[in-house]
Amino acid sequence: PLWEPPPARHLRALGPGRAAALPLPLLLPPRRHLSCFSAPRNRPEGKVLETVGVFEAPKQHGKYETGQLFLHSVFGYRGIVLFPWQARLYDRDVASPVTEKSENVAGHGSKEVKGKTHTYYQVLIDARDCPHISQRSQTEAVTFLANHDDSRALYAIPGLDYVSHEDILPYSSTDQVPIQHELFERFLMYDQTKVPPFVARDTLCAWQEKNHPWLELSDVHRETTENIRVTVIPFYMGMREAQNSHVYWWRYCIRLENLDSEVVQLRERHWRIFSLSGTLETVRGRGVVGREPVLSKEQPAFQYSSHVSLQASSGHMWGTFRFERPDGSHFDVRIPPFSLESNKDEKTPPSGLHW
Repeated sequence: PLWEPPPARHLRALGPGRAAALPLPLLLPPRRHLSCFSAPRNRPEGKVLETVGVFEAPKQHGKYETGQLFLHSVFGYRGIVLFPWQARLYDRDVASPVTEKSENVAGHGSKEVKGKTHTYYQVLIDARDCPHISQRSQTEAVTFLANHDDSRALYAIPGLDYVSHEDILPYSSTDQVPIQHELFERFLMYDQTKVPPFVARDTLCAWQEKNHPWLELSDVHRETTENIRVTVIPFYMGMREAQNSHVYWWRYCIRLENLDSEVVQLRERHWRIFSLSGTLETVRGRGVVGREPVLSKEQPAFQYSSHVSLQASSGHMWGTFRFERPDGSHFDVRIPPFSLESNKDEKTPPSGLHW
């Protein structure tokens, strides 16, 4: 039931984004100018601090527009907003005034969790920063089912991410191409009369409209255990026929955040997967996506994507991550239960980026 993506060489991707740069400083200087490190070709060992823009005041209300440049407050990469999504955030850390008991499908926690509307953004990541966030965040956050008979084939778009409103540190730049990503100039163009001065091309609007069912996030689930916060965003990917049966696919993005100063390391995952067909699967394994990430004060978060398939149109997932402390002791962190729902208006999944 659980399937990890194949190695990158097996994914038909648009490009790896190999441009080199040193990581952006996560501790931002208390000044107006935004700076980042770069490594010039003639000085590969040099570290030069270059001004790339000017910080703006983060928006407390409203949303950021298409073309807004930003620095990710957790992962430290430069990016640009493509368009916003409105999601329902189910935060199990927030006490609900509702006293009714909900159906305890997930086996832990019986209180009803009310969702609230929250803004997330589809963004492009600067390719120069991708190699240096690879230990903390996968940059192939968007995957599609390939449009052919192989139901296990995936199509990946590097350098796309989903970013919560509070993770955006906005800045402005006079550079007409401030973000290095092969889709930047296909999706956006410079217009000095606009604020921000990068506006959507028709190709971006067409791409959003065509791929809407597989890009839009509708639900976000969050829960904290012993200062480790787990955020899950599920996406329905489509249905495939295999051996005279229907197989439904989802991807899910997971972010782990250490809200404490103590160093911890993820060691194991334990999933329970309930299908509408009546089956209940248990999956255990070491780490996640072949990694056992360390969450520290310097690098407090890790983000990854994985996939699951069911022979039913809906189901639920929940489980735990086992973490290890420096003294060798272990503790389990709850993964908030989330629904796997298929789209009612089934359409043919895209085979990639075509207009």
